[in-house]
Amino acid sequence: MLQIYLSLLLAGVACFLLHFGSQYRIASLLRRRHPNEWKIIAEADGKPTNAIRTWIRLQLALRSPVLPALEDKAVTRWRLTWRYSLWAAWLCWFGALAVQYTAR
Repeated sequence: MLQIYLSLLLAGVACFLLHFGSQYRIASLLRRRHPNEWKIIAEADGKPTNAIRTWIRLQLALRSPVLPALEDKAVTRWRLTWRYSLWAAWLCWFGALAVQYTAR
């Protein structure tokens, strides 16, 4: 039972790290392959934004239908990873909580 619990916790952490790592990968792909679209995310009124504002604007772009419209398979694949890895992480953590609850 302990092995299942620890495996679920570790899988949840790995999925959370994958979620945040995929954001970084998407940003690097956009900077390299689609500089005009990245410029929309990273600049406001022609001036570079700070890191927090860029991150917020990237979150909005990730949730919008704009990135799939680029028809870049790598960006689309990482966007799907970004989207579903968070769900998988929460499922693992809730599963670990369920195992902890039933072990009492």
